[in-house]
Parts: sequence; structure tokens; C-alpha cells
Amino acid sequence: MRVIVINGPMGVGKTTVGKYIADTNDGTAFIDGDWCMDIHPFVGNSETKAMAVDNILHMMDNYRKCSACKQIVLVWLMDDEHVRRKIKEGIAEMQLDLKSVTLVCDKEHLLTRWKKDDQCEWRTEEWLKISLRSLDYFLKLEDAFETNDLSVQQIAEAIMA
Repeated sequence: MRVIVINGPMGVGKTTVGKYIADTNDGTAFIDGDWCMDIHPFVGNSETKAMAVDNILHMMDNYRKCSACKQIVLVWLMDDEHVRRKIKEGIAEMQLDLKSVTLVCDKEHLLTRWKKDDQCEWRTEEWLKISLRSLDYFLKLEDAFETNDLSVQQIAEAIMA
């Protein structure tokens, strides 16, 4: 079974692309990593990140055991190398096939995408500044995939290829 992990800064399109892949490929389970640490107010420390990784891997293992599930898509902002490594190690321990991609774009495209998303509660000026500052980090990752002028369908097709 294949697991597609989609990483990247806030607002780049991880959830949109991941949902598109799930919606267009039968038997695909969709996991949003944010669901796995949904604490109010938000707390993003080492304890909650470890809990989220554990929750994600438990969900993956349950999907792995489900005969209706053929593929898993995980979308999550992973700007912590320890978290990324733990997710990869857990997937390897389950003997699942990993396809990892980090979606990136330039500042202008991120601003445009951010302004179009009126559904996400995180689309505030404060979080936009944080997301813009994180672009350089994500651009340096080995699996960075530039999405500037690509449609959701084109990005999904490239990931699935």
C-alpha cells in the first residue's frame, strides 16, 4: 500500500491537493495531520507533536488493515525534522510504500492562495507572516516541488506519476 505524504507551508495547497487525490482515486484514505492535534487553543509543543505523530501512525495502521483502503494521503505542515523522521520511520515499520513531497511556491503565489482561502480559520495576518518566513526552510527540503503556476490537477498528477 502506498502512503503519500504532502508537506509544505501553511496556505500552499496541501489540503486541496490531498483531497483532490483522495476524491479522484478510489480506496484512498485522507488524513489531515491537524486533526490529530486539534487542541483549543492550539498548542504546538514537543508533547503535542509527539501525540499527533502517534495518532497519525495509528490511523495509518488501521487503514493498512482495511481491505477497502488501497492508498493513504497524509497532509500536514512538518517543519520539524524529528517529526518528519518519526513519520517516515513509522511508515517504514508498517512496510508501506512512501511517496513524500513538499509543496512550495513563491511569496506572490502564496499570498494569492492565502487570500482566496476564506474557509480556513488560520488565514490571519499573523499566520501569514509565519508562513512567509517558513518558505525558505521548505524550499531547501530534498522533496520540494514548486507549484507556482500549476493547477490542483497538475500538481496531483505529478505526485501520482
